[in-house]
Amino acid sequence: MTTAETPNDALAATSRRPPRLFYGWRVVGGAFVLAVFGWGVGFYGPPVYLSVVHDRTGWPLTLISTAVTVQFLIGALVGANLPALHRRSGVAPITKASALLLAVGTLGWAMASAPWQLFVAALLGGVGWGGMSAAALNAIVSPWFARGRPAALGMAYNGGSIGGVVFSPLWVAAIALLGFPAAAAVIGAVVAVTIWLLADILFRKRPEDLGLMPDGDAAGTRTSITAPGARRRPGALLWRDFGFLTLAAAMAFGLFAQIGLVGHLFSLLAPVLGAQQAGLAMGLATALAIAGRTITSSLMKLGADRRLVGCASYAAQMLGSLAFIAAAGTSVPLLLVGIVLFGLGFGNATSLPPLVAQVEFVDEDVPRVVALIVAIAQAGYAFAPATFGLIRELAPQAGVAAPGLFATAALLQALAILALAVGRRA
Repeated sequence: MTTAETPNDALAATSRRPPRLFYGWRVVGGAFVLAVFGWGVGFYGPPVYLSVVHDRTGWPLTLISTAVTVQFLIGALVGANLPALHRRSGVAPITKASALLLAVGTLGWAMASAPWQLFVAALLGGVGWGGMSAAALNAIVSPWFARGRPAALGMAYNGGSIGGVVFSPLWVAAIALLGFPAAAAVIGAVVAVTIWLLADILFRKRPEDLGLMPDGDAAGTRTSITAPGARRRPGALLWRDFGFLTLAAAMAFGLFAQIGLVGHLFSLLAPVLGAQQAGLAMGLATALAIAGRTITSSLMKLGADRRLVGCASYAAQMLGSLAFIAAAGTSVPLLLVGIVLFGLGFGNATSLPPLVAQVEFVDEDVPRVVALIVAIAQAGYAFAPATFGLIRELAPQAGVAAPGLFATAALLQALAILALAVGRRA
């Protein structure tokens, strides 16, 4: 026998339903996928393309490496202008166009039959990569979160690390199975279609379009965690701001060391650990990067000094570089210690600077600040692998120990710590 449901029963049933997921977390999920594809194709892809194009054409490695550098530099230029592009055309259209250009540029890498075609492909790929890189993730996620931005950005940036884990072996396997042109066409099509749909479904909306506030707060409230001393820095005034300059310097020094070291670490580990174990060690560093970023973003309190958090992260990496020096190319335990320490700070080098910008600059300036510091860092690290390669060539007798290379990384990481420390606001 059943009884009619009373209003109180209905109210009780409603109260037992789980609360709806804040829409911003769906946007974070979309940004995570964007990072997987953007980093997997635009950042982790070119080192694989370099080897394949060299084997196919016989062109000098210097020429092909220059094309890789051009792609990264163009990406930096586009990233610096991303806030203006988003204001003019909208986040969704720019993101869709970026995915399409990245796919076309990748296909151009695969089909280039003359050096000039390779540089056209690098130009197109760079424009696409710039529209899907760290500045784009910040622009997509930040409007939805204020207090919860560390966790949200950390989750989105983890997609870039996953992109490296997935796409580095995927490119090698797909090219071996299908050939470079077919692999580029298939992967590029998947990227373009997926990001196109995500942009239409998720990135076109803004919190105000849905009557929502950042962090899911009640309508009519405005959440900001900007420090009391922050002032507006329009136009050229930003370039005279000591906080901006030190933040940009810290990110540039840190990522230059990081990208330069990553570009050579496998070849330094393989003679000691063996190729398979060296690959596993690189995978461990990536996994620790994800863990380090996740732990840092989830445990960072609202009022924490984010510059000091960044100093601690760079200090872990610097200790890792010193452990590599102490290993002298022979001590496996010290090499593993170096990998662990380096990996734990790896992910924060990208995600922490935008979080520092959030508290040091007014909300209106944050997108431009983040776009510029990311662009400066990216323009710098485009030259990192070549620079670290030159350091190795200048001391060939050091072999796999490479103390000069690791000492350079440690020095750059120390400079990143110094830049963050001297830029702290009273």
